[in-house]
Amino acid sequence: MKKIVLFLAIVCSINSVVAQEKEGPKEGWTKKGNISLLLNQSAFNNWAAGGIDNVAGNLGLNYDFNYIKGDITWDNKIIAAYGITKIDGGDQQKTDDRLELNSLVGKKASGFWYYSLFANFKTQMDSGFDKATNVKTTHFMSPAYLQVGPGMLWKKRDNLKVNIAPATSRLILVHDHFTVLGPSFGVEQGETSRFELGASVAAYYKLNIMENVSMENTLNLYSNYLEDAQNVDLDYTMNLVMKINKYLSANLAFQTIYDDNAYQGFQTREVFGLGVNYGF
Repeated sequence: MKKIVLFLAIVCSINSVVAQEKEGPKEGWTKKGNISLLLNQSAFNNWAAGGIDNVAGNLGLNYDFNYIKGDITWDNKIIAAYGITKIDGGDQQKTDDRLELNSLVGKKASGFWYYSLFANFKTQMDSGFDKATNVKTTHFMSPAYLQVGPGMLWKKRDNLKVNIAPATSRLILVHDHFTVLGPSFGVEQGETSRFELGASVAAYYKLNIMENVSMENTLNLYSNYLEDAQNVDLDYTMNLVMKINKYLSANLAFQTIYDDNAYQGFQTREVFGLGVNYGF
């Protein structure tokens, strides 16, 4: 009896998935966004083990606006994040700073495949400083990265897609005061920009691990044909959201970057805290 019930449950699930696939996505614009505020705070008073009072906050925006018409699909995403921390007796420091714009246009080819054209822009909004020397290393538009290229998009749904662009142009912009004494972010001394031509792969996957727990994964790979093609730039971001109710959640963000023009090794960032979320 249990086997029959299990078999019927599987059949019903398959029929439900097939029905959804046949219905297909609705045409026109779909818009969805989320604003989150993560807060962290620690306080100590006569604490024998020691400790320093501190407070930190992270504000984030994630907004999607996608369009479908016939065999045309157009996906757009805006990502912005800014975080600061204040340690008792110390200066305020930046812990997160990100501004990213993505646009991907696809025309149906066959099955889940589309002919595509994508554009990606990344920079930061505030100045960054070296921890050891307190020398300014970045500010708005320095560096800034712009990638554009044609390719092929495999898209099963909005939450699962991979774009492959074998002829991607990348422009790196840096203010000239960062290149006075030497190269910066791959831009040669005395220059303000660097042009690259290479291959780009961008993958996106969002899944619901369980009720009220979702994980968003973004992976970007880039290889420059013109110089050291074997050194593949990597940028992976994971956002884990554990909803408590409509407005409260615990959020975990993890990012790792490998870009030998910026740093000889992996850069990592992790942020965890109780968050206030507002969806729109």
